[in-house]
Amino acid sequence: MSFVLRHKPDAIGLTLDPQGWTSIDELIAKSNAAGTRLSREDLLHVVETSDKKRFSVSADGLRIRAAQGHSVAVELGSPAQEPPTTLYHGTATRFVDSILSEGLKSQARQQVHLSADEATARCVGQRHGQPVILKIEALRMHAQGFKFYCADNGVWLTDQVPPEFLTPS
Repeated sequence: MSFVLRHKPDAIGLTLDPQGWTSIDELIAKSNAAGTRLSREDLLHVVETSDKKRFSVSADGLRIRAAQGHSVAVELGSPAQEPPTTLYHGTATRFVDSILSEGLKSQARQQVHLSADEATARCVGQRHGQPVILKIEALRMHAQGFKFYCADNGVWLTDQVPPEFLTPS
């Protein structure tokens, strides 16, 4: 589901609306037609048990979308908001020098992902090797005009983090 809803909906012939939503029934039908057996119960189980809360179901229960992490163009519609004083980013040691000189960039995704706490950032960083936690002076960035958004699953998003706002933890 992550692959389809975040990166390649066309892999199964699915279309996302501008906010990233698609019909649950259509996702199930196209997944099944593409060879991945999926029922509504399976889908809802994944949504409910996802440790990262990667998916959102619409209030009417008819649509689904990825909460964040898209590499396809979507506008989640989250309003810009004032972030906490400090946010965190977990990465691997091999990326630190580059990040500290160039800042955090969205790379293949639409936005940079930040965590509200160090523990979550550490888990993210561990996926890429020996983790390093970077502190982001988010409130200072915000005061200088940078916009921050909080996704449905609590992940903070921004377009970039220049190096002057980064400190290794």
